[in-house]
Amino acid sequence: MKEFASLFTALDQTTKTNAKLEALENFFSVAPPQDKVWAVALLSHRRPRRPVNTTLLRAWAAETAGIPLWLFEESYTIVGDLSETITLLLPEPKHDSVKTLAEWMEELLAIGGLGTPEQQRERIAAAWMCLNREERFVFNKLITGSFRIGVSQNLVVQALARHTGLDITTVAHRITGNWNPYEIEFGDLLSSESTASDISKPYNFYLAYPLQADLETLGEPSEWFAERKWDGIRGQLIVREGQLFIWSRGEDLVTDKFPELHILANKLPNGTVIDGELLCFDGEKPLPFNLLQTRIGRKNVSKKTMEAAPVALIAYDLLEFEGRDMRNEPMQIRRKLLENVSVKCGKPLYLSPLVTFETWEELTAIQQQSREHASEGLMLKRKSSIYRTGRRRGDWWKWKIDPISIDAVMIYAMRGHGRRANLYTDYTFAVWDEDNLIPFTKAYSGLTDKEMLEVDSFVKRNTIEKFGPVRSVKPELVFEIGFEGIQKSTRHKSGVALRFPRILRWRKDKTAAEANTMSDLEGILNWYNGSSP
Repeated sequence: MKEFASLFTALDQTTKTNAKLEALENFFSVAPPQDKVWAVALLSHRRPRRPVNTTLLRAWAAETAGIPLWLFEESYTIVGDLSETITLLLPEPKHDSVKTLAEWMEELLAIGGLGTPEQQRERIAAAWMCLNREERFVFNKLITGSFRIGVSQNLVVQALARHTGLDITTVAHRITGNWNPYEIEFGDLLSSESTASDISKPYNFYLAYPLQADLETLGEPSEWFAERKWDGIRGQLIVREGQLFIWSRGEDLVTDKFPELHILANKLPNGTVIDGELLCFDGEKPLPFNLLQTRIGRKNVSKKTMEAAPVALIAYDLLEFEGRDMRNEPMQIRRKLLENVSVKCGKPLYLSPLVTFETWEELTAIQQQSREHASEGLMLKRKSSIYRTGRRRGDWWKWKIDPISIDAVMIYAMRGHGRRANLYTDYTFAVWDEDNLIPFTKAYSGLTDKEMLEVDSFVKRNTIEKFGPVRSVKPELVFEIGFEGIQKSTRHKSGVALRFPRILRWRKDKTAAEANTMSDLEGILNWYNGSSP
């Protein structure tokens, strides 16, 4: 555990890629094999379930620290992070622990299975009393279910590749899929035999970079494919040995969420892997993303739900065909094979159509009409490109249309988390309805560090009321809020819900009275729904 806690601290204290890579390499060189497995799992977002209720955990921490619960809660409000608050308030440990990370993960599993809260309290308090501050912080992050660290899976893959001597693509592929860190050993995780025996194992997704350069720098238009950028869930559909598996880009196995796609197990040849977009689709056009959202959180998908929100797979790429890995074949060859596969297969598999163009000027005009086709923009893929791993520059670009925007007034602010726990960085925005401000969205990204400090200062000087960590403020600051889509919503006072809201800019040139109105927001809603096919 000590080695992993030191790794966590090292990764948390630097933003430099080389320093993070060095810390990862050092950990893999000294950690026990099963700790390596758990490190890969935790750093690739395979977090175990939270074993205890955090309300109880706060009470137990206050009791162990010897302070009243109200003082703990007030400290939590100031610190903004539960794990850090507990770590700071607990007394010094009484003895040292020699347990490994893997042994502590087994302990967390055991705590979750205990019969009574009192038994859980005793085990957790005993754990706190044998862990140093670094170890406690990691333990608290794990037990609260809030373990996150600023390191990409690509860096983990690079470090593992250097440690094992395997190439990056091989490592990336072998740590994907449906493996359990409680059951698998480090050698098996990275073995070719284990990979071959797992018929559900997906490939790593190839991710495009946002296009910011002039199109002319890409070379001749004839060297590129262009297709619509659809707004759904990126997924991989796998058919092997007569079984079908569907993986999301976040490496969640979501096969049961889409029963209408199961028929493809009988339509596609064994050894087929297709990269595509899971969309609600009526056979002719994509349907709004909010329909897909009605299905995502459901444990069971009823016939009624499938009829109201029918799902299809829009196919982008063919990664495996008849058991053969196609990723190193040029895009134009993979595309031709995919066309043949989709024609023979039929619905609910649809080929993502190519956009025909001859000049960059013509493509620019097409891109600007993306909303008329219910898409977010265009994807550009070099015809000669292979299917790579992760986000790479050069061959695949995503070219999104400008977001929809509206000017709004900030009316609430809440403290951030982690390094921003002492700053007000999460904001609620409102528009006018006659003389009243109606809240319609929250946003926390888009400002520079300097601007965040300015807003934080304003909040502290202009607070009207306090509601725990939230402050209502004088309605004076105006911000331009950008978003990708808008839908009706009965859950929000404004009657609308935005997709991917964020701050585009601070409108210091506008007063609160000049912000937009509910009528403007409803006009955007009507326009957006009317423009969608």
